[in-house]
Amino acid sequence: MTDLAETGSRIGQERANRLAIDGGAPVRREPLPWELPGVHWIGEEERELVDRVVRARSPFRFYGPDPQHMVETLEREWCEAFGHRNALGVSSGTAALTIALSALGVGPGDEVFVPGYLWVSCLSAVVRTGAIPRLVDIDETFCIDPEDLKRKIGPHSRAVLCVHMSGAPGRIAEIAEICRAHGLGLVEDCAQAAGASVGGRAVGRFGDIGIFSFQLNKNMTSGDGGMLVAEDDALFRRIVALHDLGYPRNEKGRLDSSDENCQLWGMGARMSELAGAMALAQMRKLPRITGAMRASKWRIRAQLADLPGLDFRHIPDPAGDTGPFLLMLLPDAALARRFVEALRAEGIAGPPGSLACITMQEWGMHWYFNVPSLVQRRSNSRDGFPWTHPANAFAKDYDYGMGALPRCDEFQARGALLAIGSTLTEADESDIVTAFRKVANGLLR
Repeated sequence: MTDLAETGSRIGQERANRLAIDGGAPVRREPLPWELPGVHWIGEEERELVDRVVRARSPFRFYGPDPQHMVETLEREWCEAFGHRNALGVSSGTAALTIALSALGVGPGDEVFVPGYLWVSCLSAVVRTGAIPRLVDIDETFCIDPEDLKRKIGPHSRAVLCVHMSGAPGRIAEIAEICRAHGLGLVEDCAQAAGASVGGRAVGRFGDIGIFSFQLNKNMTSGDGGMLVAEDDALFRRIVALHDLGYPRNEKGRLDSSDENCQLWGMGARMSELAGAMALAQMRKLPRITGAMRASKWRIRAQLADLPGLDFRHIPDPAGDTGPFLLMLLPDAALARRFVEALRAEGIAGPPGSLACITMQEWGMHWYFNVPSLVQRRSNSRDGFPWTHPANAFAKDYDYGMGALPRCDEFQARGALLAIGSTLTEADESDIVTAFRKVANGLLR
């Protein structure tokens, strides 16, 4: 009987250790929460502010029967919370990027540096101004590599679009210093990093202009919407004009065409009071949202730090990380795919449609060579603008296909991503750690 009991125990242990992808029992069967940070925090506060706008029948920010000043309040509280001098609510982060580059006067004959790990909106903003995107490689922070940036600065370089990807800033202070030394404009794309900081200084305060997004996937959400911040008053006045109809407004909310410096072509990207109400309620919860993700992420990461063959993204200031993603590197592409497939089999996955646990190869247009409009130099106009503009002839040999940025190519091939939900429980965190260690023990030994 003793031998039978020992044999049964051994078989049971083998089954428990067998990877679910190979027929073993999974660590969990319930999906992880959706990777939509602000969504899980929507409640009565958002409803009350939105209802206030509806009851007042005044959804336009500049005038109406009974304005509730939601966007104005959002802007004021944003400045108070993060130390900005000026803030402006807009319709989206994508619109904010184009406004920012236009405010800096970027156009044909200019190149704007962008990292190879980004989002398609960054590229479209450059192209819409008539300028040329110039690719810069990333480093172990998954953000712009300052050394590669310095190597590529030339006579047509006009601005740098530094993207704080996946919730955490890279070496932004170094990048800002490079921009100052070479007279380059600096736009910080903080779309995925609302609430982030470096050395206690909020993102968006290192460059000339910072932009934020409140789209559904971001740290806080109003469905769509965004924010622009700038410290220089004259620059900010241009931003305000460009986000509207090309002109600033007077104290009555009417267009003021008297300022010759602000007779521009606007985008009509105003934020509505309804979006402003949602964003205001979410912004007031932002420290709790990012605090929850950051705490979960670093507790998980600490318990995985000893796993051989699994490397994590370098984050210069963990205290300023907002925490929505855990980025990892595996030894090679095949192992990265197998590792993620095994994690999913263990139950480390979200609901249908979720991208909670993926390889970086599944991350689509976050990688430069996966944007066909860039690789093929597509245009919205019949003449091929801006690629065919005579002032942009300097860029005729720029290559946007895979192979242009070695570090990006490598990280995309052997990288993996785990979304950190903003409402993870202790049990969720424990299951994630257990699954990671189980899969690592089976695949990375």
